[in-house]
Amino acid sequence: MSERPAHRPTAILVGVQLPGVGDAEHAADLAELARLVDTLGYDVTGTVTQRREALSKSVVLGEGKLKELAELTGGRGYVPSAVPARKDKARQRREEESGEGDDEVEFDDFDEDDGQVPIVGKDVPEDSKKRPGLVAVDHELGPSQARNLERATGVQVLDRTGVIVEIFHRHARSREAKLQVELARLAYVAPRLRETGTRSERQAGRGAGETELEFDRRRIRDRMAEIRRELEVVHREQDHRREHRAGQPTVALVGYTNAGKSSLMRALTGSEVLVADQLFATLDTTIRALHPESHPRILVSDTVGFIKKLPHDLVASFRSTLDEARHAGLLLFLVDASDPTFRDQYAVTREVVGEIGAMQAPSRLILNKVDRLDEEQRAELRGEFPDAIQMSALDKDDVARLRASIVAFFGQDLVEAELLIPWPQHALVSQLHGEAQVLSEAHEEAGTRLRVRIEPDTLKRVRGALGQAEA
Repeated sequence: MSERPAHRPTAILVGVQLPGVGDAEHAADLAELARLVDTLGYDVTGTVTQRREALSKSVVLGEGKLKELAELTGGRGYVPSAVPARKDKARQRREEESGEGDDEVEFDDFDEDDGQVPIVGKDVPEDSKKRPGLVAVDHELGPSQARNLERATGVQVLDRTGVIVEIFHRHARSREAKLQVELARLAYVAPRLRETGTRSERQAGRGAGETELEFDRRRIRDRMAEIRRELEVVHREQDHRREHRAGQPTVALVGYTNAGKSSLMRALTGSEVLVADQLFATLDTTIRALHPESHPRILVSDTVGFIKKLPHDLVASFRSTLDEARHAGLLLFLVDASDPTFRDQYAVTREVVGEIGAMQAPSRLILNKVDRLDEEQRAELRGEFPDAIQMSALDKDDVARLRASIVAFFGQDLVEAELLIPWPQHALVSQLHGEAQVLSEAHEEAGTRLRVRIEPDTLKRVRGALGQAEA
């Protein structure tokens, strides 16, 4: 894990507690937003919250809270109009002679339901280094809301979706992840282009007569179509690789981001996957064999983590990555049992897994990080979740017990069979050593006779191959 820079930019969090949202849930949402912002590379230095019946349609917050936010960011505290105030020539001449009126601006109208008037705030300070670099809002913002907040605060504004999209953009490593994140990012940016200010007309070349805004939107649509075509090629390659693994037992690790999936993946498979104490440290699906290797060989896949209010565009973009969970024979739902909100996180994970059609597979609940709990807390969890497996991914004995339970789960469906592999198809022998438990092996004149414990589907496939050869 890389060291934290000594001086990082700062951010202010904004949250509105709406009707039906309890104090604990509201606090948990803001705490999670703080972790997201930290992952993005900002230190949180302040939080502005407010109880409201609904978000303000113009600036999210009410008049007083907007002023409080502006004081933290060094912004104006109001939304200046892009339209300059009209002045008659005589007044303009007088102001030029006296040097007054240079700062006069008009203001956008606030919501009628807010009963707000423009707030007279201070101008943006010249020393911008002391100002926060980001305002992160724990709600999905419309383009106008984000634009108005930026004009009132004088700093960049991102809603929760924007923060997550930007984290995904920075953490994408594989070609597929980069394409998926770019697609989601463009879908997020496209509707916000209308708020980028006055656009000039293009009168030459392809698309003559269209505005710059229309030109940019068309470029985004074309790029999104190109990405979808590239992803189709990637998905076909993945399907082809998945066909080669057909019949092999597979267990998928699914869970909330930072629940410890990567740590457990490393412990179960011995692979050097990235382990970092941050949200969405890894975005790519990793598939490795259970270690020490079992017979039949069991594959373990680690999928992208989930989070509350995960943007739908990202869920859709990572559907192919999550397909590993849909094709798994066993799902392990991993939660951080030391997190007081893990029950809500577990519910979110199950909801998203259900959306992709993966809930038909058998599943087990893994209560991870119980080393951070005392015995009384662990006893309470045993009473609440009697069938769950309590463990720590850092405890070798716990990992060994989980491995044994995985092997036992897949072993219960094995059937015993005897197979004669003709010499011309001797390659099947080594294949069966990986896909079955070989109980005995004898070489005969016609070929190799094996007695195996094997998955029924794998047995059917092998017998089909042998039958074709004999015919």
